[in-house]
Amino acid sequence: MDSEDDMHDANDLESMDEDFYSGDTGMGSDNGDGAYDFGDNESDGSEDIISHRQQNYIILSEVDINRHQEDDINRVSTVLSLPRVSACILLRHYNWSVSRVHDEWFADEEIVRKAVGLLEKPIEMEIAQELCCGICFENYPRDMMSSAACGHPFCGACWRGYIGTSISDGPGSLSLRCPDPSCGAAVGQDMINFLASDEDKEKYSRYLLRSYIEDNRKTKWCPAPGCDFAVEFIMGSGSYDVSCNCSYGFCWNCTEEAHRPVDCSTVAKWILKNSAESENMNWILANSKPCPKCKRPIEKNQGCMHITCTPPCKFEFCWLCLGAWSEHGERTGGFYACNRYESAKQEGAYDESERRREMAKNSLERYTHYYERWATNQSSRQKALADLQSMQTEKCCLQLEKLSDKQCQPESQLKFVTEAWSQIVECRRVLKWTYAYGYYLPEHERAKRQFFEYLQGEAESGLERLHQCAEKEIQSYFEADSPSKDFNDFRTKLAGLTSVTRNYFENLVRALETGLKDVESADNQATCSKSSSAKSIGVKIKGGKNKVAGIVYRSVGPSRSSDGGNVWSCERCTYANSKFANTCQMCQLQRT
Repeated sequence: MDSEDDMHDANDLESMDEDFYSGDTGMGSDNGDGAYDFGDNESDGSEDIISHRQQNYIILSEVDINRHQEDDINRVSTVLSLPRVSACILLRHYNWSVSRVHDEWFADEEIVRKAVGLLEKPIEMEIAQELCCGICFENYPRDMMSSAACGHPFCGACWRGYIGTSISDGPGSLSLRCPDPSCGAAVGQDMINFLASDEDKEKYSRYLLRSYIEDNRKTKWCPAPGCDFAVEFIMGSGSYDVSCNCSYGFCWNCTEEAHRPVDCSTVAKWILKNSAESENMNWILANSKPCPKCKRPIEKNQGCMHITCTPPCKFEFCWLCLGAWSEHGERTGGFYACNRYESAKQEGAYDESERRREMAKNSLERYTHYYERWATNQSSRQKALADLQSMQTEKCCLQLEKLSDKQCQPESQLKFVTEAWSQIVECRRVLKWTYAYGYYLPEHERAKRQFFEYLQGEAESGLERLHQCAEKEIQSYFEADSPSKDFNDFRTKLAGLTSVTRNYFENLVRALETGLKDVESADNQATCSKSSSAKSIGVKIKGGKNKVAGIVYRSVGPSRSSDGGNVWSCERCTYANSKFANTCQMCQLQRT
């Protein structure tokens, strides 16, 4: 009967199915502790910048996949007392779920055998000197014929042709049945290895290996081009982010690039929009007009109002009123003005077309705003990732060793440099996807939008300071001829900026994953205090809460205050400290 492990497998699969197909990603919890640790760990690349709970997924190489596959086949073969070939056929039919094979088999063995083509008692071929092949209808000696468990004889050439054609058609060959149309007996891997060509045997083995990943709901291939690693995922965690050994990070749920804290549906809409023809049509509508004769769109980027359509149309018309140019002259206001258009516009003749064009232009400008920033952060991340990965190369290690010698610092004290770059890479990724989030944030939810833009702005500002410091300011220490007196101050500054930026992005991620629930309407706040609602414009810090343009939300990260007399800003990390503090609470810099 089922072992205890099998029962656990069944329970895991049921819970996984419920989570996966219900669309519940577990990323919207109110506690905000989604295991999102920004940067406080050693890293070989961007994939380790966030400390994942390692039990959530396992990276599998081809050797690991083969071993897991063999283990599952052996388990089923042992428990059901079946040959390994039959166990493999059963697992293939039930998508490599050991627990499901056991459940179905012990529920009704006869139905399972019929469904997969396993005969309880194999039938031997007819005993005779010669047998007729059921495909070519030629007679051959019995020792030149082969059959599946059903006993239907076919010659070796016909078997090879039948198997080769099936394998060439694709992975469907894994469910191969007897060539006899009336028979459903399964053809196992043992017959493939005995009858097929070496090339076909290799293809079949690859199909079988890939089916273990592609048919199993707990495993997926890494979507990075050229990557042969697979991922076994354990459902139930708060994050779907996976980091493959090839350094590519992706979302387990949708297999797109890792995009936390933005949900999969938003990412799908954004990617579709970036590749859709609708944006081309919006541009055409906003920046062109159709030729009155052939309706071909024409863009006017300079010159007078006299437009001539391209051949073969060659229609000449006025850009303003779209009327024939032959009807234009002094009576219409001159060749460079068209009073027909002005009068028709006043009468409302062009209201609808102008309105559509203006809407298209506004929509295009809004999309362009978010897309440019999304793409810019993507390119910045790629550059930062290249710099980070170069830190692992021998050449760059020599540079760090040289820096260690010049500044008389042990190499173990230079980890703050790679940690800063790791932070930059991860924050660029998060910041990139916040622009997709902002694009789809409803315009009418002004409180949420202003809160989101505030958090995004604070995070982006902190990231730019960190990036500037790690990229530009460090160069002087690489080029120095002797130890710099202020190198320790630089290390403290860069580490402090890394910590501050991490705090900003943790708050941003937490807020987006909870749907900006920290936002409360100014009206609700007014019911508690009329005086507080009367001062809802501007930025004010009071009682641990900030208020921006009518939005009330909890204080996040280093605060800003318009009252310069009560705080002083740290010169290193810009943290706003109390006027009574002599050292920065964030980076410990002494107040000057």
